[in-house]
Amino acid sequence: MSTWLLRGDFASQPLDLPVLVLAVCISFLGGHLIAWTYMITHSGLSYSRSFVNSLVVMPILVTLVMIVLQNNLVTAFGMMAVFAIVRFRNILRDTLDTIYILGSLVLGMAAGTMRFPAAIVGVAVVVSVLIYLRITSFGTRHRYDIIVNLHWARAAKDTDNLHDLLDRHSRKITRASQRASDSYEGVDLSYRLLLRDPARVDDLIGELKSLEGVSRVSSVQAEDESEI
Repeated sequence: MSTWLLRGDFASQPLDLPVLVLAVCISFLGGHLIAWTYMITHSGLSYSRSFVNSLVVMPILVTLVMIVLQNNLVTAFGMMAVFAIVRFRNILRDTLDTIYILGSLVLGMAAGTMRFPAAIVGVAVVVSVLIYLRITSFGTRHRYDIIVNLHWARAAKDTDNLHDLLDRHSRKITRASQRASDSYEGVDLSYRLLLRDPARVDDLIGELKSLEGVSRVSSVQAEDESEI
C-alpha cells in the first residue's frame, strides 16, 4: 500500500509525496497562526467561528490546488468553470460551506488528473482537520460571563463604590454602554464581566441591589462568541 501511494501518481509530472506532506503541514500551521491572530485582534461585532475555521482549512486547500494544477492551464480553467457553476446555482451563506465545496472540487481535480496520492492525502488531512476543529470548538471566544444592566442614580463620575464592588467579583470589567436621559436623573449602565467565580452570580446581584444609588438591576448570562 505504501509503495502504491508513493508511486501512484500517473500525471505527466509525478508528485513527490514527502514534499506534499511538508507543504500541507506548513499550510496547516500557518493557517492556525493566522486564525489565532484574527481571534486576538478582532474587535468588531460580526465575529464568526465559522470564518475562523475557514482560515485554518483554506491554506491547505489552496496548497492542494496549486499542487494539482502545476502550471496546467486546462485544469485551472476547468476548476474555475465548475466553481462558477456551483456559485451560480447555490448561494453559500456560510464560509465553511464554501470550504466543503472547494474541497470536493480539489478532490475531483486530483483524481481526474491521476494524482491519486494527492487526492488520498488531501482528503485525509482535510477531513481530519475539520473533525479536529469541530471537537475542539476551535475559534470560540469566551471574554465575559455575564452582562449586568443597572440604573445609577448618583453622578456618573461618582462610581468608585460601584467599581470596587464589581472588581471584587470580576477578573475583567468592560463598560459596554452608558446612557443618560432628560426624563430622569442618573444614568443607565451596562457592564460585561468575566467573573472570578461564576457560581457566585447571585451574590454579586444581591450586593448590587443593596448598594446605595443602584436600582433596576438585571443580568444576562453570556454565551460563547461562536456564530455571531
